[in-house]
Amino acid sequence: MTLLILGVLLWAAAHFFQRAMPAQRAAMGNAGKGVVAIALVVSVLLMIFGYRAADGAFFWGRHPATTGINNLLMVAALYFVSPGPKKGAIFYKMRHPMLTGFSLWAIAHLLVNGDVPSFVLFGGLLVWALAEMAVINRAEPAWTPPAKGSISKDVMFLGIAFVLLGVIGAIHSWLGYNPFG
Repeated sequence: MTLLILGVLLWAAAHFFQRAMPAQRAAMGNAGKGVVAIALVVSVLLMIFGYRAADGAFFWGRHPATTGINNLLMVAALYFVSPGPKKGAIFYKMRHPMLTGFSLWAIAHLLVNGDVPSFVLFGGLLVWALAEMAVINRAEPAWTPPAKGSISKDVMFLGIAFVLLGVIGAIHSWLGYNPFG
């Protein structure tokens, strides 16, 4: 469980670094991007290995209804992390589409994974995403949405989200976690 907790904390720290310590980040110049990227890769590896090795109480699991809701939330999550909201006509005024999509991803996974390691991983990342939105809103209260795009962009990126769900589902199935039933 320690690796998992360290991974989630390192993920959050790497993302908050620029806002929490702007002078130190600025002093690093372009090298800071590499340091943050390495920290993020290490955090993902810690989360993967920590999650796979973690053990904890089990409260609920997959159910046909929650599996279906999970998959619908995943389509929305994949759409929101795509360029669709900024280039489309429906959600172009949404300030944090990527963090919203990340939050939906975490909620979807909590819905079908009711064990302590999942609470730490997905719950911790959900808390990070919501905190990141609050920090950004406080640091940069003035924000102008991009120009309104076209519905065709929304439809295109929604279609891509469904294709990605199939690809990600196939990878999950290959790893032994069938997300479709």
